[in-house]
Amino acid sequence: MFDWIQHLADWLVYQVFGIAQNSHLGSSLNFFIYDTLKILLLLFLITFVMGIVNSYFPIDRIRNFLSRNKLYGLEYLLASTFGAVTPFCSCSSVPLFIGFVKGGIPLGITFAFLITSPLVNEVAIAMFIGMFGWKSTLIYVSSGILLGSIGGFILGKLKLEPLLSDWVQNILKNAQAEDEFEEEKKPFSQRLPEISQEAFGIVKSVFWYVIIGIGIGALMHGFIPTGFFEQYISKENPLAVPLAVILAVPMYSNAAGVLPIIQVLVQKGIPLGTAIAFMMGVVGLSLPEATLLKKVMSVKLIAIFFGVVTACIIVSGYLFNMLL
Repeated sequence: MFDWIQHLADWLVYQVFGIAQNSHLGSSLNFFIYDTLKILLLLFLITFVMGIVNSYFPIDRIRNFLSRNKLYGLEYLLASTFGAVTPFCSCSSVPLFIGFVKGGIPLGITFAFLITSPLVNEVAIAMFIGMFGWKSTLIYVSSGILLGSIGGFILGKLKLEPLLSDWVQNILKNAQAEDEFEEEKKPFSQRLPEISQEAFGIVKSVFWYVIIGIGIGALMHGFIPTGFFEQYISKENPLAVPLAVILAVPMYSNAAGVLPIIQVLVQKGIPLGTAIAFMMGVVGLSLPEATLLKKVMSVKLIAIFFGVVTACIIVSGYLFNMLL
């Protein structure tokens, strides 16, 4: 789907700019160009689609369905499963997060989606099967969905809505004005310009967060060698799992991008559970992601979100090592 962006990035960096393909600078710049174009495109498309959904979809009915107590936590599992079947990285999940909150979906359920979406996707599953087999893949997918469900449940019980950023609070206050879509019964051709304008406005408002976040990730991607991590997270270290998660925070990649590194780490003797905890930390907990989330969450909420997800990842890492 995004091969044309990769070809464009390769052409710009290696032919137009003349930077060596195997150099640190070339790798970082290629990563930056590719991810910037991809994420900005996804940001607009996803926000646009969510605008259409919010205009037509009976969001109140979904909100009531997901909020029923008799589901006994199933609403978190449903949101987490939905996150697993949407192939978005943590950065491109932000507009969906806004759309969910704006549509009245409870914050804990929204977090369940936000946690799982970057961790599990069909590309990562296909690569995982080829690298580690069906058993490991099933445990990986199950743990990713459960991690999102449990993390979302915990965060939902903490009643964190007041800690959303002022920007999101204003969006929520103004959301009622958008009911004019339903009241005026506008045809789609008349709604489309308003939806497009709103999508463009959201992309514009988060543009620099995206640039800064990807810039940090590009530097980490190009200049931090894999060997740096191997010396700290060997199987002889009982604290390897939490250390792997901490070391993963400065990194930024999607699951498909980091899986080849995970394969190398496992081949060098690092336990699979520790390696997967590292992968989950890279795709689900990163400084670039925190930079992007700053637009929709307060610093305190980001710290709570990262703390809960970190604890869940560490527990799952130890469980992985016990089961595999």
